Amino acid sequence: MLADSHAHLDDGRFAPDLTAVLDRAREAGVQRIVTVGTGLASCEAAIALAQRNPEFVCASVGIHPHDAAGADEAALARLAELARSPGVVAIGETGLDYHYDRSPRDVQRAVFESQIRIALQLNLPVVIHCREAYADCLAVLKEHAGDGLRGVLHCFAGDRATAEALIGMGFFISFAGPLTFPSAGNLREIGRLAPMEQLLIETDCPYLAPQPVRGRRNEPAFVRYVAEALAALRGMTADEVAARTAANAIRLFGPAERGF
Repeated sequence: MLADSHAHLDDGRFAPDLTAVLDRAREAGVQRIVTVGTGLASCEAAIALAQRNPEFVCASVGIHPHDAAGADEAALARLAELARSPGVVAIGETGLDYHYDRSPRDVQRAVFESQIRIALQLNLPVVIHCREAYADCLAVLKEHAGDGLRGVLHCFAGDRATAEALIGMGFFISFAGPLTFPSAGNLREIGRLAPMEQLLIETDCPYLAPQPVRGRRNEPAFVRYVAEALAALRGMTADEVAARTAANAIRLFGPAERGF
């Protein structure tokens, strides 16, 4: 069993052949996909897709830090409403992005914290985006870790100290295609040493295709390459990694009545 814990199936690049994409994922052994919303329209599309494929796809709903400047009270209220929809298993992706700074940093943080409050109110995990903002991201998470907050830092690209801090607070870290890149020595060290019970795998498709298919549109079937890379690091089989990370995803995104 493979679980792709982070995909963007509402992306327009999947519009021409989404049915074939899902068929290829099944053929590759993927049994569950979390499709992740990044804004209200994206969240609505993710929910619709999950509800059309309830045995295979579930949804996470959030407002990406790039779009935080437009997340007024009405938008956050609508997000909380969407989060109660059947098939929704998490809040996100939300977080901080200081690489592009498309929204002011103080606004990013305020909207991140608002979505954390929604997650806590609804007893949902958070799916966290963090780019070049690890110190501030950890500070926000530390503020709420004692409240029972749980979640995953998706497409992890931080250093070992950051990984250890997240794991120490009980969060999951998720590896995507970059784990397979030749330059990913730091990530490989973390993948080798981090506790297996707190690891997930993902594609973040259509972005970041793994090395064996680099340059192509990424898709959920390619999550197997991430499983194979992690297995090689840990002296496990790819099937063992697939089973363990899928079980971790069930622990994070379950129970089954939520749609995972």
